[in-house]
Amino acid sequence: MTKRAEPTLLTDQVYSMIHEAIMTGELPAGARLRVRDLAEQVGTSVMPVREAIRRLEEAGLAERVPHKGAVVKGLTLAELVHVYDVRRLLEVEAARLGAQRITSEDCDRMQAEYDLMRTAAAEGRVVAYLDHDEALLSILYTAAANPVLLQSIRNLWNHCRAYKIVGAQGSLNDPVDDSLWRFQERLVAAARDHSGGSAAAVNDESLLDATDRIKALLASEQAASASAG
Repeated sequence: MTKRAEPTLLTDQVYSMIHEAIMTGELPAGARLRVRDLAEQVGTSVMPVREAIRRLEEAGLAERVPHKGAVVKGLTLAELVHVYDVRRLLEVEAARLGAQRITSEDCDRMQAEYDLMRTAAAEGRVVAYLDHDEALLSILYTAAANPVLLQSIRNLWNHCRAYKIVGAQGSLNDPVDDSLWRFQERLVAAARDHSGGSAAAVNDESLLDATDRIKALLASEQAASASAG
């Protein structure tokens, strides 16, 4: 039993390491996942790396590209619009249900994550900012008491993580852009009031704002392509 379990445990560890590198932007969209190079980096044979990459493909975080092999999966701006449309459907409902059921202790935890998020933003630590932002939202969504809903949302976060890193960095570089924290501040207040309607409205506004930004980038990309043609 031990010998059978060891490869699976090793694959889990390799998967976690590569997954973490993708989530932090160390392995950006389009980066090649060379089996031997990764095996050397993590100190294993190639077999657990191959299995970890297969699992990343199943999770939608990697894909096969002709003449390149496995790469970190990227999303086009058009695909991002679809992702954010689905996020809006799920996260508005998760916020509504969570705000109605959340405890005062969990509201305090949300506030603590908000404070850490603001500190990370002020210090320009983008990945830490995103981690605390997602932790804040996870506390609220967990209160909705629907683990399938929460896992579906987290999967969507993973798929658009690379864009979130780039988008957050752009907002941090703009001294007048407060979009990285103004919605979360209102969301914490709505949760403390147990106002499902207000929490849902904040999330709807936040995700619409993000979607509009992506659509603007998409329109700009299409215009540039038309001009070049």
